[in-house]
Amino acid sequence: MKCATKRTPKDDHFTYRVTWSEEDQEHVGLCAEFPSLSWLARTPEEALAGIRKIVRDAVKEMGAAGEPVPTPLAVKHYSGQFRVRIPPTVHRSLALEAAEQGVSLNRLASAKLSS
Repeated sequence: MKCATKRTPKDDHFTYRVTWSEEDQEHVGLCAEFPSLSWLARTPEEALAGIRKIVRDAVKEMGAAGEPVPTPLAVKHYSGQFRVRIPPTVHRSLALEAAEQGVSLNRLASAKLSS
């Protein structure tokens, strides 16, 4: 996994999400690049502000310690290719389905993943 070595709080291009926590009865702010961090708050706006603040703090601490900071998902390059290992019986079944539909296995898999 590639990691940026130098990132500042102004470079906050991380991926944030706010969702409701039924268990806590509060909104929870999350950051995909820092899965161990979260912030609970009464409102979605407070949850977002809270998670952004602790991510900023974590980035500062990591920088001061010389630790690599995760590259934001939004700025990573994606090739459009990845390998998936499946059981041979599933591979055979998908190949048969693709042949019956007159499409490549790649096209069939892409369509299934997209839906």
